[in-house]
Amino acid sequence: MPLRLGPAGVPLSCKGRTIVEGMDDITVLGLETMEIQTVRQVQPHHFDQYWQAGILSHKADFEMNVHGPYYGELLGSRRERNRTLAKMESSMQVGKIVNARHMVCHVGPYGEYDPGTETNQEVANVMAGVVERIRSIWGVEGEEEDYAAFPWVHEAEPTLVGIETSGRQELWGTVEEVLEVVNHVEGTVPVLNMAHIHARGHGRLKTSEDYAELFDQVRKTIGGKKFYCHFAGVEHRMGNALHYTQIKKSDLKFEPFAEYLAEEGDWMDITIISDSPLLEHDAMYMAQHYDKARQRLLEIRARDDRRMKLAAESGIDVEELARREKEQADARKQLIESDKDAKMAVKQPPAKEEKKDSKSEKKNSKANAKAKKDDNMMSFEDDEEEFDDLF
Repeated sequence: MPLRLGPAGVPLSCKGRTIVEGMDDITVLGLETMEIQTVRQVQPHHFDQYWQAGILSHKADFEMNVHGPYYGELLGSRRERNRTLAKMESSMQVGKIVNARHMVCHVGPYGEYDPGTETNQEVANVMAGVVERIRSIWGVEGEEEDYAAFPWVHEAEPTLVGIETSGRQELWGTVEEVLEVVNHVEGTVPVLNMAHIHARGHGRLKTSEDYAELFDQVRKTIGGKKFYCHFAGVEHRMGNALHYTQIKKSDLKFEPFAEYLAEEGDWMDITIISDSPLLEHDAMYMAQHYDKARQRLLEIRARDDRRMKLAAESGIDVEELARREKEQADARKQLIESDKDAKMAVKQPPAKEEKKDSKSEKKNSKANAKAKKDDNMMSFEDDEEEFDDLF
């Protein structure tokens, strides 16, 4: 299964802070992708490093991606929508220059629309226009030009428009809404932001079965095997995401996702971007947990194969062999525990008991002496009482 992991931006550990140097650091760390953040207006002097990043991406087969403006208003008034599209134009241009595979975008608030098919149709119309604009930038529509500086224009597909799931109730972008639009607009893909899905679903993603249900829903709705995901820890309340956190400090854990990918993800071609504040550190954390899940799966399969072989040789049922192995393991565990208890008993020093006894004897002798003294005092008092009685 092709799995690519990388940070959302230049790695924190990168000293140069440029995109090309960030790509070098990501490769050294064993990661395979990166998402450039073009959330603000792109300045012309940045295009030189964007072009260098595109050349490196094309030659090194390094997957580049672009994130457009975080705050969109595609369902707002005509003025708000045009302002959002103007900001997205810069991201579209950058996507061509860096050879981006995906351009992620947000739709924004529902505005005066109500959730439903009519609103989804409005979003689909806007996204169809975005896809058409990207194709015109790449030179796909109409007469093709000779882009000597951008050889990937004729060798690769144009940037795909990624529609991201949202993490707040007032924003358009449930899983169902995103899938419905993607299913009707060619050139778009769903961006499954696991932190947003988890928060909007009131802590929905807890087990590997939850991830299996999510990806089955995507596959049944739009088909295909390529997936683009974001992952980070998240703090959430009342079905709304508050802010990203590192994965270890969140109730959204990566281990169940890694377990699902290891066990059932052979058919998938998936890219996972780390949105965590720790960026590349949590990306490597995810890679380590995926490797552990794969190793654990291989060990289980090797054990099952060995058990089937032994059962066939012994002429017994596999379940019976597993039961016997469990009984032997329990017996070994009890033997180890009994040996441990015996060693602990041997290690008890008798000197301490003698010392304790001597202390108790001293304490008893002192108590006896005090009692004797009290008896004498009591006898003296008794004599006085008898003397007084005589008079």
